[in-house]
Amino acid sequence: MRALPSAPVEKVIVTYKSQAAEAGSNTAAKTDTAEKAAKTGEKLAFERRLSGGGALVDLGDSATPQDVNEVMAAFRADPSVAAVEPDIRAYAMAAAPNDTDYAKQWDLFEATGGMNVPSAWDKTTGSGVTVAVIDTGYAAHSDLAANTVAGYDFISTSSDARDGNGRDADAKDEGDWNATDNECGLGSKASNSSWHGTHVAGTIGAVTNNSKGIAGIAYGAKVQHVRVLGKCGGSSSDIADAITWASGGTVSGIPANATPAKVINLSLGGASSTCPSVYQNAINGAVSRGTTVVVAAGNSNANTSGFTPANCSNVITVASTSREGNRSFYSNYGALVDVSAPGGETRRATDTPGTVTTPQNGIHSTLNSGTTTQSAENYKPYQGTSMAAPHIAGLAALLKSAKSTLTPAQIETAIKGNARPLPGTCSGGCGTGIADAAKTVDAVTGTTQPGTPFTNSTDVTISDNTTVSSSIAVTGRTGNAPAALKVDVDIKHTWRGDLVVDLVAPDGTVRNLKASSSSDSADNVLATYTVDASSEVANGTWKLQVRDVASGDTGYIDSWSLTF
Repeated sequence: MRALPSAPVEKVIVTYKSQAAEAGSNTAAKTDTAEKAAKTGEKLAFERRLSGGGALVDLGDSATPQDVNEVMAAFRADPSVAAVEPDIRAYAMAAAPNDTDYAKQWDLFEATGGMNVPSAWDKTTGSGVTVAVIDTGYAAHSDLAANTVAGYDFISTSSDARDGNGRDADAKDEGDWNATDNECGLGSKASNSSWHGTHVAGTIGAVTNNSKGIAGIAYGAKVQHVRVLGKCGGSSSDIADAITWASGGTVSGIPANATPAKVINLSLGGASSTCPSVYQNAINGAVSRGTTVVVAAGNSNANTSGFTPANCSNVITVASTSREGNRSFYSNYGALVDVSAPGGETRRATDTPGTVTTPQNGIHSTLNSGTTTQSAENYKPYQGTSMAAPHIAGLAALLKSAKSTLTPAQIETAIKGNARPLPGTCSGGCGTGIADAAKTVDAVTGTTQPGTPFTNSTDVTISDNTTVSSSIAVTGRTGNAPAALKVDVDIKHTWRGDLVVDLVAPDGTVRNLKASSSSDSADNVLATYTVDASSEVANGTWKLQVRDVASGDTGYIDSWSLTF
């Protein structure tokens, strides 16, 4: 558990005795505030009347604890004052997980490209739900073991399985390496083992708050590895049987699944202009048993209609987005895409294929260091719609756990209906946008999140010792801004302690979001601030103002948004 931050007191709440003029008159309260300012030598301002009748008095952001004590003493000494107390800050009790690599999981929490997952965890973590990862199997990993339940190996050809037999109850990943070019067909390339299923599983259900590695999206859920991909991929007949078994259906000669999955993740696919009936029948059967089926759209930068099972019915087809909120350069697209999720980019589109030039922008998850057979566990970033799909599978598990009566169709509708528009660009069709975990969970549990986000993702350079701003024009709202206005800030900077960040309302009122600190040497400001803007008219031009107060480090405003 992290200690709460020590926030300075900038305001006090004064409650006047009922017979005092200041108890009902704002004019009298303003006059009294001016008298206390003259008495103490502090710059005091009557801000507003609270719903309980108290007067909120602002001391400014430079007030010291001694200044606050002096002001409070002056009010207490006034016989017309019943009470005075500091306006203290409260914090969300859902603390960030203590997993050592959590800071690398931008896909969970960053305002621009992330999926707003942490804000859902105070309502659901996926407990009671099993998610089947139909993939390469399981490479043993201590950050997954406690959340892993028994699966099955459905690879029917022993040479592809590399375990000396056909189907069996051991879902161990024996490696999918290829020793030579053209080994898996003309044009195929030699490659190392991918440990793909283990990477996918970490995104869904890595053990969380265990002071190591990463956090899983549905870390209260269980992951079931169902092995279908081995040497040179896997067959549709094996995959279809795996879908049936994972969802609790009957497969001849195979023992019943003791822990049927309510969510299936299929981060796999092949080229086909139609969905084969063997897939569609298995998917329909799974859905009829109440299992949500999530499928990766594919990585060919082409229309999803030409790839299966992404082009099947009754599935949630997922495209990939980058850290900047664009469609990932490799992601498939089109009318069959239902929704998008972070899949990352470990390189830029113009970089040499196979290279890793931007690992920080990939999806960080559990893996194995073996080049062919299993070796030591590790963590690495990958990119792909294979990485995007488990974000949606994890979200589906959160939803099913939060409300067990949800059907696959209702889960799909909720995820699509509560997605947010891509802050970047998407050519070709990316579904309804980037999934928003917290908003979707709130929707199915009856907790409505306020309004609509207004975003500016145009970069603004922050040079040394300068003040810059980025504007958002808010239109179409009625009345005043919310009392809990959400301000999402994404600032890239190599020493964030240099920065003072303010929100400037349309009438010029400045509300400080972040002060500078010479001891804060960390990178970037990635945060959501809540401010009381209820005294401001909502419509108008709002500004994020950033002041760099020191030399030696620079950066830029990447994006920011207001949610009304």
